[in-house]
Amino acid sequence: MSDDKKHESSTDVDSEEHSQGKKIETGEENLPSKAAAVHEVIRMEGEKELERDGQALLWSAIAAGLSISASLMAKGILHARLPDSPERFFIENIGYTVGFIIVIMARQQLFTENTVTAVLPVMQKLTGKNVALLLRLWGLVLIGNIIGGGFAALAFHLVPFFDPETDKAFHEISMEIMEKGPGAMFVGGMVSGWLIATMVWMIPSAGAAKLWVIMLMTYMVAIGDLTHIVVGSVEVLYLVFSGAIPWTDFVWPFALPTLAGNIAGGTFIFALISHAQIRNDMSNQKKAKVKKAEQEAAKKEAAKP
Repeated sequence: MSDDKKHESSTDVDSEEHSQGKKIETGEENLPSKAAAVHEVIRMEGEKELERDGQALLWSAIAAGLSISASLMAKGILHARLPDSPERFFIENIGYTVGFIIVIMARQQLFTENTVTAVLPVMQKLTGKNVALLLRLWGLVLIGNIIGGGFAALAFHLVPFFDPETDKAFHEISMEIMEKGPGAMFVGGMVSGWLIATMVWMIPSAGAAKLWVIMLMTYMVAIGDLTHIVVGSVEVLYLVFSGAIPWTDFVWPFALPTLAGNIAGGTFIFALISHAQIRNDMSNQKKAKVKKAEQEAAKKEAAKP
């Protein structure tokens, strides 16, 4: 048995690079297009996420669930402090971006953000092992996010952090999401999943503008009144813990349709299209390399005496 087989881990991603002992090529000068370079950077990040230790993933996801509660906190504080006017809606929703900024800049595991990157390695090489690794990542991150968000929601309700006006704002903001039916939850989740996935695609090229990219895309989710499984979990669980709605309302009409929408928009629509746009470029590049190697081999053979 070879050393590679001996040291192969159950969490190693199946990929052409792994089988050849190489690293993913991310240099734009060696790839057919800028889009291909971004794709490979994201795929490399996705492989790292798929191969991470399970406990590390879970704890990072719990931390992200706690951190994302800053979105409700900041939005609620602004809602309570600003006068009731048409402008308040646009200003208070800036607060919605705060949780995302914390989570993404701190490199914590957030469902719809880190989980989108992990789809590209699976699309690059669709095997049972890669699908299992993807489902493992999704499950751990989603569970951790909801646990962390649930703890934050419970703390907001039980611990007197905030004045009555802010608590009332939390309730009002959270009740807005429950006015939607399952269909609206799904569609809103699909669009927000697509926006978050777009943000993930933009970040590698953003450079110093990374913060503004995060703010812009998540602000669009906020003012569009779209649904997000993790931020929404904090809001809906706040209502559950305060006795405003029963537990069953968290599962349906909120969690299941929103989760399905986030996955459909962020994964099967955006990631599939993004992968499809560079697949032919990468395939043609490989064919060109093979053809060039064959031509060089033929020249060497012809040059022999």
